[in-house]
Amino acid sequence: MLVNMRDLLQVAYENKFAVGSFNVANSEFVKVVVSAAEEQKSPAILQIHPNEINLVTDEFVAYVREAASKSKVPFVIHLDHGATIEDITRSIRNGYTSVMMDASHLPFEENMTLTKKAVELAHIVGVSVEGELGTIGSNEGSSEGGTDEILYTDPDEAAIFVEKTGIDTLAVAVGTSHGLYPKTKDHSIKIDRLMKINEKVKIPLVLHGGSDNPDEEIREAVKHGIAKINLSTDMKRAFYNQLRATLDENPDAYEPDLLMPEATKAAIELVKKKMDLFGSTDKASLYKLGEI
Repeated sequence: MLVNMRDLLQVAYENKFAVGSFNVANSEFVKVVVSAAEEQKSPAILQIHPNEINLVTDEFVAYVREAASKSKVPFVIHLDHGATIEDITRSIRNGYTSVMMDASHLPFEENMTLTKKAVELAHIVGVSVEGELGTIGSNEGSSEGGTDEILYTDPDEAAIFVEKTGIDTLAVAVGTSHGLYPKTKDHSIKIDRLMKINEKVKIPLVLHGGSDNPDEEIREAVKHGIAKINLSTDMKRAFYNQLRATLDENPDAYEPDLLMPEATKAAIELVKKKMDLFGSTDKASLYKLGEI
């Protein structure tokens, strides 16, 4: 079942669980997320970064839509970190049901202007919009972008931003970063700041950089408005670590049906555990929505 983000996350927000948003840069990862969601009876989000769509090409989205539409659990197809209006229009034409306009690197007023333009464009065709205020950090190994220094989301600015832009969900900067954290870096989720944002902003909040954080921090964040958690690194690491092990054990193997199954299984198990952690397991029954 294919839905938009607004409808998906409103249920999560009201029932205090979060939906995992997983980067799918090839068909194996689509299989991982769909299989895990169906086994766990969980809603899920299939997201594609601009770097990833350049890798797999626009035609890949038709495959993702087909996989999501045939499933009995609810899915969103989401643009992760769209940086331009061209990214937004490309995604809408490709059949995404949700887009992210990430203008967080711009000054506040310019961020609002560009995000509002994306909202006006996307809402015409029933596509939901995620905005971002503050900046997400970036660690070595991630190609998703981010900044060396995290600029935390200001709660008062967040309230103005949501009102002026009309976004459906807001990505907040509360201490996380993309990729794997070095041991010397503070990556704790600033729950006090998150609570203040949630008091000011009455729409679902999004946590980027959801890999590599302690489980107890994730559970606490979900209690305070986080309804979508982006996860890429942990899933990919589970897949490729197992793939490397399979190749080491079978150095002459080259057929995908010999190399991929164990890696796919490892990633599925990781995603299932994350769905349990986020509280979305067995929540598909809460959705009684028509298909897009």
